Amino acid sequence: MSNNPFLPQRLVGRQTELEQISQILLADGDLLIAGVAGSGRRTLVKWAAKNVGARVITLDCLRATDGDRFLKLLAASLLNVFDRPEELLMLQKLLKDQPVTFEMTDQSKPRIVWKLTTAGIWNLFQNLLSIPQQMAEWLDCRVAIVLHNFTHIRSWDRKGEWEEYLRREIQLQSRVSYILIATVPEPWMHKLSIHVVELPPLSNTELCEWLEATMQSKGLKFADSQTLQLFTDYIQGNLSDAIALTRRIWQNYLTQTNFPTHSEFLIQSHHVHQNMLELIEDLAPTFESLIMLLPPTQVRVLESLAIDPTVSPHSREYIQKHQLSKGGSLQGALDSLEQKGLVYGAKYGYRIALPTLQFWLKQRLG
Repeated sequence: MSNNPFLPQRLVGRQTELEQISQILLADGDLLIAGVAGSGRRTLVKWAAKNVGARVITLDCLRATDGDRFLKLLAASLLNVFDRPEELLMLQKLLKDQPVTFEMTDQSKPRIVWKLTTAGIWNLFQNLLSIPQQMAEWLDCRVAIVLHNFTHIRSWDRKGEWEEYLRREIQLQSRVSYILIATVPEPWMHKLSIHVVELPPLSNTELCEWLEATMQSKGLKFADSQTLQLFTDYIQGNLSDAIALTRRIWQNYLTQTNFPTHSEFLIQSHHVHQNMLELIEDLAPTFESLIMLLPPTQVRVLESLAIDPTVSPHSREYIQKHQLSKGGSLQGALDSLEQKGLVYGAKYGYRIALPTLQFWLKQRLG
C-alpha cells in the first residue's frame, strides 16, 4: 500500500486500548497484543510509544532461523532505532569489549558483523540484550522491544534457553517493556506477569467516522445509508480491508472521465459491489495458495462459515447441514483456524476474520 492516500494519519478507533497500552508502558509493564491481521496491532504500538516517548525495537522472530540470525536481526534493529551520530558512538562504546566490528554499507548505514562460536554467540546475546536498558538510562527515555511470532524461536531454541533468558532479562529491566504481537493468547502467556490486550473488530461507528471524512477529502460521498451499510457489511470492522476497498473505489473514480476530479462523486451500491469483486480478483492467487495449504477439515469449516455464518458451529443441525466432523475434530479445526488468524473464536462469534477472504469464498462457492 505504498503511496496510498487512504492510510490513516491518526489512530482509527482503539482509544481505550491506546490508553491501556500507554499506561502499561509507563508502569514498566510487559504485554501481549492479540488480534488478527488488519486489527491495528502495530499501529497501536506506534501511537502508544509516541505517547510515552519510547523508542521501539522490533524483531520478527519468524525471520530468525537460529541464534546467530536472531542476533543479526536484533543488532540491525538497534542500529535503526539508535541512529543518531552520538547514539551510534555510544553503541560502539557499549560493545567495545565484544568481538564485533562496525562496518559502513554502501548506503552509509552501519552494521555490526561478527564470526563467533556457539559460546560466543550466547555471550553476545547477553550483551546485546542489555543495551536497550543502558541506552534508555543514557537517553532518559523508555524502550519497547516488540517481538512478532515470538514462539517461532522454539524451532531452533529446543532447550528453551534463549526464551527463558529473554523473558527474565526484559522483566528485570526497569526502562524496557516487552511486547508480544500474536493472533490469540496462548495458555503459557497467561502464566507470565504480562498484560493481555485483545483487539476486537472495529465498530461501524469507529470505522465510518474515519471512512466518510477520508472519502470526502477525495471528493467521494456515499449516495445513501444503504450504500454505506453495504460497505460496512462487506468490511466487517477490518480497517486494512476498508483501506484497500476505499482505495480501489477512488482509483476507479479517477479513471472515469465523466467525473472531473473537482466535482463530488456519489458512490452507489453497485460501485461498492463491483470494486469488491475487482479487489478479491487481485487477491485470488493468495487465497488459492492459502486454501491449498490448509487441511481439508479446516477448508470445510471455512467454507461453511463463509456461506452460513453461525455462533453455534457445534450444534447438531449445523454439523449435519454442512457435513462437518463431530467433536474434537471440529473444535481442533476451529482452534487451528483461530490461531492462524482466519477465524474469530467464541468470543466474537465464530466468523471468518478476513472479510475479503469470506467474500472470495462465497463467490468461489457460487
